[in-house]
Amino acid sequence: MNIAGKFEKVSPSRFRLDWADTFAGVSEERIAKIYEEIRMPGRATVGSAGYDFFSPLDFVLAPGQTIKIPTGIRARIEDGWVLMIFPRSGLGFKYRIQLNNTVGVIDSDYYGSDNEGHIFIKITNDSNEEKTLSLKKGDGFAQGVFLPYGITSDDETAAVRNGGFGSTG
Repeated sequence: MNIAGKFEKVSPSRFRLDWADTFAGVSEERIAKIYEEIRMPGRATVGSAGYDFFSPLDFVLAPGQTIKIPTGIRARIEDGWVLMIFPRSGLGFKYRIQLNNTVGVIDSDYYGSDNEGHIFIKITNDSNEEKTLSLKKGDGFAQGVFLPYGITSDDETAAVRNGGFGSTG
């Protein structure tokens, strides 16, 4: 196996800021407790390619509803690798849970961005069978897969990331 990266928590202050921005009205004490209980992504079996991301809160998504989840997680990614985020297969199959950006692409330089590389996952219940999704805190809802990537022989990119979503143009 190739070592492609390492998951870490964002700082408590970053998490507090992002959680309060996403879920207004939550007390500082409650946010601190949520942060303390964040579960690091992990593989279910030795043959699993995906690292499950676990929900930091209980939530219900009726068909057509969306939720943006600040995971509290960042990933230190080795050069030549990317972290791709997908819905958990079973949730996609049973409920048509979809990521709003189709597939999350976490570049290696996102780790050093202004928001500490905080991984947000925004999902929508796109069920056309009127199935409501209920997840408990600690349930897996997305998965991250590390993949190698290549560049062209004439690549001359020299730009450096300085922000989060959409910061590279």
